[in-house]
Amino acid sequence: YIDTGAMYRAVALFALQNGFIDVDFFDEKALIQHLDKINVSFSFNSKLNTSETFLNGKNIEREIRGITISNLVSKIAKIKEVRAKMVELQREMGKKKGLVMDGRDIGSVVFPNAELKIFMTAAFEIRAKRRFDELKAKGDNTSYEAVLKNIVSRDDDDTSRTENPLIKAHDAVVLDNSNINQEEQFLIVMNLVNEKLKS
Repeated sequence: YIDTGAMYRAVALFALQNGFIDVDFFDEKALIQHLDKINVSFSFNSKLNTSETFLNGKNIEREIRGITISNLVSKIAKIKEVRAKMVELQREMGKKKGLVMDGRDIGSVVFPNAELKIFMTAAFEIRAKRRFDELKAKGDNTSYEAVLKNIVSRDDDDTSRTENPLIKAHDAVVLDNSNINQEEQFLIVMNLVNEKLKS
């Protein structure tokens, strides 16, 4: 499982750590010049039963999930050179097949010929509540209102950007998970996978 949003979050963290970006400042040229110094990878943590994100060999999973990075990531994701590098890495990972890749342009740009594309969506308020609960469980004191504002803003930024905007691929199956739990989602997705395997 590859969370491609985590890749852009990793780049945002790199930019923040190197002084290329902050809330009211962004040196795009400096970041572009340092893209070759960024290596994003994933490793499965069997104890936690989850995939973790690494930046230049360091586990950054916790660092990239806070509201600070959430507020910066759309600025990073708009940059053509950043997107080109991430898409190249994602396509390289996809060569191995047998992969679930989650991201805002996976079905439309990265793998337009993927065997199965699912466009997962949910109401803003529900997404915000889920994210707020995740952050709270990790000890982050960000308010629900700040999380909601961030989600609405990121969706707006990502759907209106010129470089690989967030759109539903024409052949994607829409799955609105606003009112279903994870187990129900899993069963729906597995049915879709099994249908594809039969065809």
